[in-house]
Amino acid sequence: MIERYALPEMKAIWSAENKFRKWLEVEIYACEAMAELNLIPREAFLQIKERARFDVRRIEEIEAVVNHDVIAFLTCVGEYVGEAARYIHLGLTSSDVVDTALAVLMKEAGEQILRRLERLRETLLEKAREHRYTLMIGRTHGVHAEPTTFGLKMLLWVAETERNMERVRRAIEVIAVGKISGAVGTYAHVDPRVEEHVCRRLGLRPARVSTQVLQRDRHAEYLSAMALVGCSLEKFATEIRNLQRTDILEVEEPFGRGQKGSSAMPHKRNPITAERISGLARVLRGNALAAMENVALWHERDISHSSVERVIIPDSTTLLDYMLHKMTWIVKNLQVYPENMRQNLARTRGLIFSQRVLLALVEKGLSRERAYELVQRNAMRSWQEKADFRALLEGDAEVAARLSREELAALFDESFYLRHVDEIYRRFGL
Repeated sequence: MIERYALPEMKAIWSAENKFRKWLEVEIYACEAMAELNLIPREAFLQIKERARFDVRRIEEIEAVVNHDVIAFLTCVGEYVGEAARYIHLGLTSSDVVDTALAVLMKEAGEQILRRLERLRETLLEKAREHRYTLMIGRTHGVHAEPTTFGLKMLLWVAETERNMERVRRAIEVIAVGKISGAVGTYAHVDPRVEEHVCRRLGLRPARVSTQVLQRDRHAEYLSAMALVGCSLEKFATEIRNLQRTDILEVEEPFGRGQKGSSAMPHKRNPITAERISGLARVLRGNALAAMENVALWHERDISHSSVERVIIPDSTTLLDYMLHKMTWIVKNLQVYPENMRQNLARTRGLIFSQRVLLALVEKGLSRERAYELVQRNAMRSWQEKADFRALLEGDAEVAARLSREELAALFDESFYLRHVDEIYRRFGL
C-alpha cells in the first residue's frame, strides 16, 4: 500500500536498481582501494571496474535458491566479471556492504526530505507575508482568548519547519557513516585504509568503531527526526481541520472541481488531505518506536533489525516525502476567509478585551485582585445574558468611577494587538 504514496524522486531512491547500484559502488571502491594498496592485482581491479554490473531479475532468481540477498548479488555480478570476481568482497562481510550502502541511501532520502521542507518553508513564508495583519481570534483551550493574526500563525509554522530542517540535517550527519571492518569489526581480514577510501568516495565518514554492523542508535535518531517532522505536519493539519469546522470556517483546504465530499451528503467539503496527513503521522511515530527497538542487538550483531528496517526506513521517508508535498499543496492553495475571522472576533461581544480593562483598572490604582473581580463579574454576565461586554462595564458604577466612556472605548481597539507584529516579522527578515 505504500506504493500509492511514493513520489518519483523518493521512489527512485528506494528502488531495487538504486540499492544494488550502491552495493556495487561499495564493492568496486573496496577493490579500488585494495588495488592501490597492492592487496589485489591492478589488472583484476580494472577488469572488475569495466565489467561489473547486475541484473535485478537475475539476482531475484539466484536469491530464490540461496536465500541470501548479498550472495545472490555477488553471484550475479560475478557472472559478468568472470575470473577477477574472486577479488570482489575480499575480507568483507555482508553488513559492510549493506550497512554502508544503506547509509548512502538514507543520506539521499534525507536530502530529499530537506528539499521538501525548504519548499514548505517558502510556501509558509508567502502566506505569512500575505496575512501579516489579517486579524483573527487566538484560542486557548479551544476558547476565544485575544486577537492575533493569521500571518503570525504561519510564522510560527515557519519557525517550527526551520527547526525540523535542522533536526533532519543533524540526522543525516549522524547516519552518514560507513564501515568496512569485517565480521565483528576488528579489520582482521581487511585493511582499515580500505574503509577510509570507500567512505571518502561515497561521501561518508568511517565509524570510529563498529561491530559487524553500524550501531542502530543512529538509525533510531534518523527515524525519530522523521517522526518529529511528521508531528509538526500533524499539528499544522489539525489546526487547519479545526479552523475548517463549519461553525468556525476561517480557512479551508483546497476542494477541486468535480471533487465529492460524501457518498451520502452532496454538500460536504471535508478536510480529507489534512486528515490523511494526521493519520500518516501516526505511522511515522510507530516506525520510530520500531527503530528504537532495533538498538539492542545480541553481542556483535544479529539480524532482528534487518527485516524491520526493510520496511520502516523506506516507508517513513516515502510517507514523509508525500506528507510534505501534500502539506505544501494545502498551504499554497489554502482558502482563507478574513471576513469570517472578523465575525468570529465579534462573537463574544467584546469579552476578548477583558485583559486590557483589567490592566487599565490596575493602572487606576485598584489592586489586581479587585480589578479582576470587577472585570470577571461583568464578563460572566456577558456570557450568561449574551450582553455586550463594553455596555455592561459602562453601566457598572465601580468601573465607571475609574474609567470614562472614552477610556473604555479606547480599550476596545483591535489595532492595539498589532503593535508588535512588525517586530516579530523582522526576526524572520520580513
